[in-house]
Amino acid sequence: MSVKIEKHTYDVVIVGAGGAGLNAAQVASQYVKTAVIAKVYPNRSHTISAQGGVAASLGNEEPDNWHWHMFDTVKGGDYLGDQDACEFLCRSAPEMVRELEHMGMPFNRTKEGKIAQRPFGGHTSNYGQKPVRRACYVADRTGHAMLQTLFEKSVSQGTQFYSEFYALELVTTKGAVNGVLCFDMKDGSLHMFHAKAVIMATGGSGRVFMTNANAHINTGDGIAMTLRAGFTWSDPEFFQFHPTGIYGHGNLITEAVRGEGGYLLNGNGERFMERYAPTIKDLAPRDIVSRCMTREIIEGRGAGPNKDHIKLKIDHIGAAAIMEKLPGIHELALTFTNVDCIKEPIPVIPTSHYQNGGIATNYLGNVITGGKGSYETVPGFYAAGECSASVHGANRLGTNSLLDLIVYGRTTGELAAKYAKENNIVDMDENAGKTGLELLNRLANANGKHTFSEIYNKMAVTMHQNVGVLRNGNNMEKAIKDLKEARDMMKDYRVTDRSSVYNLDLIEALEIENMLLVSRIIADAALSRKESRGSHYRDDYPDRDDANGQNHTQAFLEPDGSTRLDYRSVRTTPLTVPTFPPKARVY
Repeated sequence: MSVKIEKHTYDVVIVGAGGAGLNAAQVASQYVKTAVIAKVYPNRSHTISAQGGVAASLGNEEPDNWHWHMFDTVKGGDYLGDQDACEFLCRSAPEMVRELEHMGMPFNRTKEGKIAQRPFGGHTSNYGQKPVRRACYVADRTGHAMLQTLFEKSVSQGTQFYSEFYALELVTTKGAVNGVLCFDMKDGSLHMFHAKAVIMATGGSGRVFMTNANAHINTGDGIAMTLRAGFTWSDPEFFQFHPTGIYGHGNLITEAVRGEGGYLLNGNGERFMERYAPTIKDLAPRDIVSRCMTREIIEGRGAGPNKDHIKLKIDHIGAAAIMEKLPGIHELALTFTNVDCIKEPIPVIPTSHYQNGGIATNYLGNVITGGKGSYETVPGFYAAGECSASVHGANRLGTNSLLDLIVYGRTTGELAAKYAKENNIVDMDENAGKTGLELLNRLANANGKHTFSEIYNKMAVTMHQNVGVLRNGNNMEKAIKDLKEARDMMKDYRVTDRSSVYNLDLIEALEIENMLLVSRIIADAALSRKESRGSHYRDDYPDRDDANGQNHTQAFLEPDGSTRLDYRSVRTTPLTVPTFPPKARVY
């Protein structure tokens, strides 16, 4: 690896080119010099896989309002979402969706020409009384359409893209975040991006679980860089499992399938969600449906010869409706299971899907220092999308992810541009980038015996078996032990490829380093939280504990590499509306 570092100076640098990063870019580029650093070409970002829709209380199909949407968001997050952020998200939704429409996003339409809307799990009218049509959609390719629309808009605004650049270190000087060290995968050259403001929009870390619906790029790089820079990861234990991943593969079958009338069957042909959630049945929030499916399998009522999965029935809604609204699902089922869902049910199983927690922020997306009661913001540092935390609490509602991207992408883009116009750039220290260079050189020259596949499999299997849908203390302690063994194997790691051109062997080494850090903190935080809330369910602590548990976990990485956990109170005061107090989630 060359030691020469090419310098670049921008007003705003955005790390990540998914929906959040691109929306931030198209806004910031209108005002200041802006660059986007992306691990892949923008059109290959994970946002492209989002299927079902984006939530907004437009009321195009039936009465709706943002108060009901906020109630569902707070309740769906099991009262761990910051209520000022939940209000900001839901109040902003209609305007943000209309802005996408004006950019040219090709939403499905009603007969009157309005944006069409469909039901989605956990979304209700009149504070939980019945399901409501709130998800705006583009067939079952909503994320694809959103990403293309935002990319075109970003390009038209003059955004500078650095695609296939791998970010190594988040640079801080005098308490401010002022740069990012990267290397160009195409030729191995090193690049330092010096900036007035940095937006982290790197997505999630779902690849730490064996069965997952995430792209291969979702390895927690942004979270790991942020932790190494001394900042906090909020609520790492809350990892959402989507109920309907394709059996044996994990690829996602959108909740829109159930929104359009599909339902789940156990091995006995019973529509079992009627027992667990008699009001909204198969449209209960994802954590509830995932646990119910897992219970059915554990108790011997699964489908197939091994009784190890559930069936998703959709054929009854008709071939025309499937091919109009769910063509991608039809194709996925045929490709991965050889099942024609027009004629027979799709085999499904819960799959790792979404990182509910992330970099700690205030309700506008400014990164905060974290810790007990601290809301002090970090100068020039923002986070948006799946790598940030505040709105989803313990469990994200379906279609709130794409909403999070557009609301907080735009908001952080505006704030970063304003900060850049009002502040001078902070000079870098002489040793800026030292940590990233040391990590890169250590792995590039690694000549041990262990490889990516054996360490990854050890990590991913133990995470899925012991820190998955159903958890308990004994299993999580086993996971922590197994993860320590996997980390120890990294001391004797081997990178065979010594080239500088698209060295994917080295990229995998950097990714497994990040994933091991991320998985260890997930397990530590999950073991520490002695209650069940949202997507975190413990057999040994099955009840929610509002007296002690309505706090954000704050995970820090200490200089010696150990994890420190702290706690911060949930912000239960909304911006304008009355507080939604904790109560039982009954569906």
